[in-house]
Amino acid sequence: MYVRRLPVALVTSLVVGYGAWYSYTGPGPQAGPAVARSFTSTQGGVADAAAPTRTVLVVGADEIRQGTIVGEVPIYKPTSDDNHRIVEMLSPDQATQKLRKLEQSFSVKRGQGVTRFDLVQLPSNDPIEDDFAEKIVEVPGSTPGSGNSDWMFWGVFDGHSGWTTSATLRESLISYVARELNDTYKAAASQKPTPEAIELAIKTGFTRLDDEIVHKSVEKVFKASSKTVAAELLQPALSGSCALLSFYDSRSKLLRVACTGDSRAVLGRRSASGKWTATALSEDQTGSNPHEANRMRKEHPGEEHVIRNGRVLGGLEPTRAFGDAVYKWSREVAGRLRENFFGRSPSPLLKTPPYVTAEPVVTTTKIEPEKGDFVVLATDGLWEMLTNEEVVGLVGRWMETQAAVAGGASSGSQFDRAWAKIFGSHKQQLPVEQGTQGGPDGQKTPIRLQQWGIDPEAKDRFTVRDKNVATHLVRNALGGANDEQVCALLTLPSPFSRRYRDDLTVQVIFFGHGEKTGEVTVNLEATAPLEPKAKL
Repeated sequence: MYVRRLPVALVTSLVVGYGAWYSYTGPGPQAGPAVARSFTSTQGGVADAAAPTRTVLVVGADEIRQGTIVGEVPIYKPTSDDNHRIVEMLSPDQATQKLRKLEQSFSVKRGQGVTRFDLVQLPSNDPIEDDFAEKIVEVPGSTPGSGNSDWMFWGVFDGHSGWTTSATLRESLISYVARELNDTYKAAASQKPTPEAIELAIKTGFTRLDDEIVHKSVEKVFKASSKTVAAELLQPALSGSCALLSFYDSRSKLLRVACTGDSRAVLGRRSASGKWTATALSEDQTGSNPHEANRMRKEHPGEEHVIRNGRVLGGLEPTRAFGDAVYKWSREVAGRLRENFFGRSPSPLLKTPPYVTAEPVVTTTKIEPEKGDFVVLATDGLWEMLTNEEVVGLVGRWMETQAAVAGGASSGSQFDRAWAKIFGSHKQQLPVEQGTQGGPDGQKTPIRLQQWGIDPEAKDRFTVRDKNVATHLVRNALGGANDEQVCALLTLPSPFSRRYRDDLTVQVIFFGHGEKTGEVTVNLEATAPLEPKAKL
């Protein structure tokens, strides 16, 4: 048997993050039967050359150890008597398969200013609590001969305390917003609606859906007086979700981003220097954001604990969210539901609900397709690992290496070789203008780097290996060129993985002037193949 500490990047992280980490070079302390049977020792520590050696992670509630197993003995997956689980370490190829399992890519050939969008999800919770949606709505011209235009929507939804709220947003949010926008444009007749009217329509779509989730559901439950109905209707109210929705009007070339919660949108645009610039199109809405904290204190005067330890009433981190009805129902409603059906007890600090709102903050940005603009939408798990500038620089690096490969670079490790050909050996220098350290007040910073012990200035930290740019971002968020770290983080099973990474959902939208066939087609090389369905 051979057991050793994980790479320094993970060792340091666990010491900093949880304090209970320890590594060892001998038999584990009080190892349970399953652990003991899972390892094979060899005389004098020399293994039979013919026996395969496999790398494993020994995962406990507050510790991780890396080791090897020699021989064909089975790897025990269940938790052992001492609450340890032994999991065979993924190989780099297996890690890549896991990264790419939920990737999708589409070419947009509608001639309306968008050429492509990529997306990927990587679960940490089981099931994943994130969700996403996208939709293109063709809009007839308002005047004769003006031609049709497109309304394009993309959204990422970061669920918490369950997956049902984010799933509801996937099914309904775009429809609610599009309906309000349609009514607003109709009311304006031949005139264009004002920017304020469009912003109000988006906000109304958000708040009407949340009212349906949180309050209309309660009315239906009281009317039906059925625990079965209550179990179905109240799930999206009891769990919660952040929402980040982008709306692009191809006629005006305006991109509106509506943010409820702490997911984030960032614009990448090429500057005169040839490098990319990163511009945040949303602000993280948490109790640590001074603007949000001040807003809530004004709305709830005299309540000193409305924000406590950076959280709403000391509990919920986002200050805006769908669902999370325990922060929105009155004590009377919550008590009646708990007495007749089920539900959580409200916080003893709850005095003047609602404390949490689904109303988004909306920003408007003029897109310049001719400059090759792109936008990254991602749940907060990505921004815990990468800065805005790193994300934009990584997309820029991916774009330039793709172009170099298309121009005839050799195969194999073609992306990295192409990068070196263009920019020399200093691959750590991403093609992005550096912004201010730390970002706006309250914006999350890459806290996982400290937890994992990663030096943000480390050379050759990043790599380009994926055809899907969203997958490329996630790979580099998890360790990039450090295969051992990427494999370790992807090997960790749920719920242990949640200590070291969150669910991840990333969308990247590319703007530009492409061909016009009216089609949206799948980019097969950047999309995971469909898994064959079992024959019944």
